[in-house]
Amino acid sequence: MLIRFLFALCAAFVLSVSLVMSPVAAQEQATETTDADIEVTDPTASVSVEPVARDEEIEARILEILRATGWFTGAQVNATDGIVFLDGLAKTDEHKTWARNLASNTQDVVAVVNRISVTQEVNWSFAPALKEIKTVTLRAATSLPLIIFAIVILPIAWWLSAAVAGLLRRWLLGGMESPLLRDIFSRLLALPIFLIGLYVVLQVAGLTQLAFSLLGGAGVLGIIVGFAFRDIAENFLASLLLSIRRPFRSGDFLDVGGMQGSVQSMNTRSTVLLSSEGNHIQIPNATIFKSTIINYSASPIRRETIEVGVGYEASIARAQEIVMNMLDAHEAVTKEPQPMVLVDSLGASTVNIKAYFWIDARNYSVLKVKSAILRQVKRVLTEEGISMPDDAREVIFPQGVPIVQLAGAAEENAKAIASREIKDSAAEGKVAEPSVSEAESNLTNEQEELEIATADAVTPDDEPDLLAEKS
Repeated sequence: MLIRFLFALCAAFVLSVSLVMSPVAAQEQATETTDADIEVTDPTASVSVEPVARDEEIEARILEILRATGWFTGAQVNATDGIVFLDGLAKTDEHKTWARNLASNTQDVVAVVNRISVTQEVNWSFAPALKEIKTVTLRAATSLPLIIFAIVILPIAWWLSAAVAGLLRRWLLGGMESPLLRDIFSRLLALPIFLIGLYVVLQVAGLTQLAFSLLGGAGVLGIIVGFAFRDIAENFLASLLLSIRRPFRSGDFLDVGGMQGSVQSMNTRSTVLLSSEGNHIQIPNATIFKSTIINYSASPIRRETIEVGVGYEASIARAQEIVMNMLDAHEAVTKEPQPMVLVDSLGASTVNIKAYFWIDARNYSVLKVKSAILRQVKRVLTEEGISMPDDAREVIFPQGVPIVQLAGAAEENAKAIASREIKDSAAEGKVAEPSVSEAESNLTNEQEELEIATADAVTPDDEPDLLAEKS
């Protein structure tokens, strides 16, 4: 508030200086008369000589007037058939023009040839500078009441405008969730108070026309600045529209133009995402507003799929039932919508089954749940004797497949079969795999753990968060 008050005081001082320098507020004071200060005007009426003036009389009359002024050196006037030729030296262009107009308005003059030369004299006198200093001093003294009035009124108008904006922001506009919208609307509604104070100062000073000129200049300057800072203005407008539409909230997991992360904050220029790798991603608000936004957190339920290949000799219906029972019993899989286990395609060596299931992505980690389900699908299918062969490979032997029985091969085969039977019998007594393995730790969403781990990260912007909930 103190900074705003000092800013208003400076604005009042600048306006006061403009009042001092304005020719409207100045009063003309009587000073000493010099050649440069004499007002040069054209003759207001024709100079009469005689009803029919002769050239000699015209010459004599004009020359007499030129010498009487004292402005010309070596003045000469020649008249021939009503055409007047002027020669000599003058101190200023105004005096030269005055002599021409004098001859033109003389009786019976039909044309004027002005050959008077202007000689600029070097003036080493400080009188003009002292005169200007005196004029400025008199203007300042005359405008002193206006200066005091502006210094008093403008800060008061600024303070009242800020106070009204604060009241509107707190009481009238408190229902708005976006702090940016509250701030903008409160300032717009309170702006007329400051404009009234400014108008009163300009009206008292008689500078209403100057105010319109300043407004016109400000409009042109605004257009120039708008083109120069187009990206900044575009991002600000995008942040304003995003605050109105609110397509996401703080903490939502988004996909914007291929960049994924949870929303950390949004200011008037950009939105900060926290990626799964722990990196802060700053995306301009204009880019977000014009891009396709995938909000994974808008709905807590998220569908995932897994695919498994079952051998052709196995019962597909039995395999579907086994996988379905496993999904129904899993703690992270929702009951509504129900999971589905469908045949997807017929492969080279397997029948491909695809399982569709839904999980609560806010409470459970998608990666961990998918890993646990794949592990358990493999376990239950193996326990039920459902084969899951790899892709078929074709090997061609042009000369046929030779069969060679090595010595002792029969005994080795018998031992291998016996060893396999022992292993199978031992497998029957193994403990079943748990729903959550040590590698998966737990099935909760890892995003909260990531935010806690990166809580001490330094964010590049210190601007207020536009997504912060109202207090």
